Amino acid sequence: MRDLMMKQEALKAAFPYTLPVLTGYLFLGFSFGILLNGIGYHFLWALLMSTVIYAGAMQFVAIAILAGPFNLPGVIFLTLSVNARHLFYGLSVLDKYKDMGKKKLYMIFSLTDETYSLVCGITPPEGIEKNWFYFFISLLNQSYWITGSLLGSVIGSLLTFNTKGIDFVLTALFVVIFVEQWEKSGKNHLPALAGIAFTLLALLLFGQKSFIIISMVLQLIFLSLLAPWLGGQSDDSDSGHH
Repeated sequence: MRDLMMKQEALKAAFPYTLPVLTGYLFLGFSFGILLNGIGYHFLWALLMSTVIYAGAMQFVAIAILAGPFNLPGVIFLTLSVNARHLFYGLSVLDKYKDMGKKKLYMIFSLTDETYSLVCGITPPEGIEKNWFYFFISLLNQSYWITGSLLGSVIGSLLTFNTKGIDFVLTALFVVIFVEQWEKSGKNHLPALAGIAFTLLALLLFGQKSFIIISMVLQLIFLSLLAPWLGGQSDDSDSGHH
C-alpha cells in the first residue's frame, strides 16, 4: 500500500512539469498521424510506431521512407544521423539513471529531447521518490505522443487537414523549456550560453546536415573541462538560495 501511494505521489508531482510537452506532443503526434494516414497506413500503424519506435523526428522521416523505394543502407545511415544526438544525452544521464533498476531499460528507450530537458533540468519536490518521478515524466511524455498520433491517424481518415507549419510547435516547445531552465539556473547561465554559441558556430561552419552532432561534441568537451567549476558554482548557488 505504501509503495502504491509513493508511486501515486510521484505521478501527481511529475504531471505539471510535463504540461508543455503535452501541448507540443499532442499537436506533433496529431500531425504525424495525419501524414501517416495520408500515405495509406491504418491507424494501428501509428499506434505501433509511436509505441515501439517513439522517435518524433525519425517517425516523420519514416513517412517519406515508407512512401518511396526502400533503401536499407540509406535508412540505417539516416536513422543514425537523425538520432546521433541521443548518444550525448545518454552519456550525461548515466549517473541519474544508474539506480533505476528494472525501469532503466524503459528510461533509456524513452529519452527524447523534451524528456531529457525535463529530467536534467528538474529536481523532484521534497518527499518525492526521484526514480519514480523521472519514470513518470518519461511515461507521461510517451503517452502524449501516442495519444496525439492515434487521434491524428483516426481523425485524418475522416477529415482533410492542412498541416503546413504545424511542426513549428516543436520549436516553440524547445523555447519554453529553455526559458524555464534559464530562469531556474540562477546567475550561472554559462552552459546555456555555451550551447547557443557552439550551435551557431557549428551551423555556420558545417551547415544544416552536420551541425547538431558537431555542436554537441564541442559542448560536451567544453562542459567536461568546466565541470568542477560549474559544480562549485551550483553548490554555492544552492546554499545561497536555501
